[in-house]
Amino acid sequence: MSVKPEHYDVIRKPIITEKATMASEANAVVFEVAMDANKPEIKEAVEGLFGVKVKAVNTTIIKGKVKRFKGILGRRKNVKKAYVTLEEGNTIDVTTGL
Repeated sequence: MSVKPEHYDVIRKPIITEKATMASEANAVVFEVAMDANKPEIKEAVEGLFGVKVKAVNTTIIKGKVKRFKGILGRRKNVKKAYVTLEEGNTIDVTTGL
């Protein structure tokens, strides 16, 4: 697949947390994606950018927390995460970047 500029709009950044590291043992990678991105778009973007075969895409929306910023009540933005499960034999090293 070819790399399209809109693929970079769909996938914002990889998420590297303890839970994401646990998911990588099950051949899954976690990305922060655009809020309006759907599962077929995410699948096409990952396959195009990284040259791997995607088995499944699960998405979840994390609601923004209410936090205080310098004493003023503020709200973090909502974030959409995509858990991308890869076919056997495919890997993505998220530590290197694009």
